[in-house]
Amino acid sequence: MGGHSQVSAPPQPPQRVNDLPRLKSFLGFLLVMIDLLAIIGAFGLGYFARRRLPILNAPVDPPTFSFYMPILIIQTLTLMTVFFLARLYHQRRAVSRIDQAFLIASSVSIGVVMTNGLTTILLKGTDIGSDYPRQMVVYVWLFTVLTVILGREIHRLFVIVLRRFGLARDRVVIVGSGETAQYIAQHIYNSRYLGYRIIGTINGADHELLPGIPVIGTQEDMPRLIDAYRIDEVIIAVPESPRADLAQLVSLCQRGRVSIKIYPDLFAFMAGGMSVDDMGGMPLLTVRDIAMRGWKLALKRTVDVVGAVVGLVMLSPLFLLTAILIRLESPGPIFFHQERMGLDGRPFPMIKFRSMRSDAEKSGPGWTTKNDPRVTRMGKWMRKTNWDEIPNLINVLLGHMSLVGPRPEQVHFVQQFRDKIPRYMERHREKSGMTGWAQVNGLRGDTSVEERIKFDLWYVEHWSLGLDIKILIRTVFQTILGRSKNAY
Repeated sequence: MGGHSQVSAPPQPPQRVNDLPRLKSFLGFLLVMIDLLAIIGAFGLGYFARRRLPILNAPVDPPTFSFYMPILIIQTLTLMTVFFLARLYHQRRAVSRIDQAFLIASSVSIGVVMTNGLTTILLKGTDIGSDYPRQMVVYVWLFTVLTVILGREIHRLFVIVLRRFGLARDRVVIVGSGETAQYIAQHIYNSRYLGYRIIGTINGADHELLPGIPVIGTQEDMPRLIDAYRIDEVIIAVPESPRADLAQLVSLCQRGRVSIKIYPDLFAFMAGGMSVDDMGGMPLLTVRDIAMRGWKLALKRTVDVVGAVVGLVMLSPLFLLTAILIRLESPGPIFFHQERMGLDGRPFPMIKFRSMRSDAEKSGPGWTTKNDPRVTRMGKWMRKTNWDEIPNLINVLLGHMSLVGPRPEQVHFVQQFRDKIPRYMERHREKSGMTGWAQVNGLRGDTSVEERIKFDLWYVEHWSLGLDIKILIRTVFQTILGRSKNAY
């Protein structure tokens, strides 16, 4: 590893690097054409659905499809413009399907309303497409949302296939040698669909972040390395560096079309909800004001109560079946009660189906690990499917927990973590949840507590009803598809 400042001949990329911008442009053009076909196809489906499946009264002597061509042209141009302004053509590397579906639905809704207004302004009083029936508006809106979402999913799968074959992948280097840089490298390595090819790392260390990812030089060599290796993106992963050093790093990376990304430091996490308040004429910067209160608190509690009641009523027959199976396999209680720490650091008894032997904690509490011998056969299935946590609905109904929030930990472990992990207790500013942002991102079970805290704090600081719905949907789909990471 010696002599990092000496740059060896750059490896030959899996594709011609000069073709990458052209390929990205083609993928962007393909996305526009898919949207165009989806919008036109949805309009046609709406026209025929109004005739075949009328919502109220069947249309009498409806016009031919050509009569609506002016409206189709206006709607197509309007929707494409709204999509552009909503940055739906800004191709991000990883986007949640749920977030994208919400954005598409809202954009289509805005576009359809604008189309009605423009149609009235431009076509009223003429004989050309002056009548846009309400039933057809509803059908066109619904089919447009569905076809655009379907078209973008097809485009996403096509891009993933290209990336798995080594195409449409950016050549990236990671600046840094610590845990943060290693975490980013591991994440990119495990997520090939992101479309990155790690060329190497730039740091002053003499060790690789991961096997096969070489150290190609030092920070002083960055301009020459970027040119020599034809780098497309630089990820700076040194959050502990002073701001002056980060500014110098950025200036060294500014070469041609290279993209620069910086992993945020602690202050950046804290400043997520930054605002300026006034105290008797003296301005103060509010860095943290995240406690849920007022209508937000009432809304979240309403959703929790409704969800808990519906869940308990609908699942009660399965509760009885589960109780019978647990008792048949091993003696002991059906439910497992354990003291956990919740809102404002107050302990509460969390209720779960018993998934371990009744004497599992005779030597004291401990983490559940993979292939834990204390877990019963029924318990393994329940943990894999998250079924053992369904009785948490009782805690939700009683107000101990919420449907979504940071998962509660045992009081014994909280006492350890609060002294070792900065800001750990801030996760207790909101109610604990049955599922959470950390859990749907694979951070559950025997995983890094430090990383879990980052996700928990991000959730607390960015709470919204839409985010809760997204987490619940992801939890359901991950459970059904068996993609609940570290569920054991």
